Amino acid sequence: MSLDLTTARLTLRPLTAEDAAAAHALWTQPEVRRYLWNDEVVTLDRVREVIAAGRRDFAARRYGLWGVYDTATGAFAGFAGCREWPDGGPELMYGLAPAWWGRGLATEAAEAVLAYLFETLGYPHVMAATDPPNLASVRVMERLGMAFHERCEMHGFDTLVYRLSRERWRRLRGTSGG
Repeated sequence: MSLDLTTARLTLRPLTAEDAAAAHALWTQPEVRRYLWNDEVVTLDRVREVIAAGRRDFAARRYGLWGVYDTATGAFAGFAGCREWPDGGPELMYGLAPAWWGRGLATEAAEAVLAYLFETLGYPHVMAATDPPNLASVRVMERLGMAFHERCEMHGFDTLVYRLSRERWRRLRGTSGG
């Protein structure tokens, strides 16, 4: 079974070791790492560890981190996917390089991941979290239909948590599921 996902403008492929340099370039951009890595400049070795953890997640849970590629050009635009939420189930994550911002691509990539989680894997709900000042991420979560769940401390940082149920996902898209 292929784990590749496609949308009108994007191809999502599970990240591999060959994507480490592109992911490192993305994750060390100041505009990206400000919220994603709490301004830590991650090493290439750390990026490789994150990709390897994502590969293990795909093997164990059938989800992990996908690289997001522009279908027309093949260019690496960012990532989308999941890791395990502390209380179980998937945590939605996404991030694009600033050159790709403002085009609705984060929402498009995240929608593909959500469709996979809900319709293929059958998860009952998905969580997502962001730093309170990251208004662009909040807007993506709200466009996806996610609802504010709580404000809490995660990993020592003030965090906004959003949640989306499979039922709400289907209702918002006018589908009943199978």
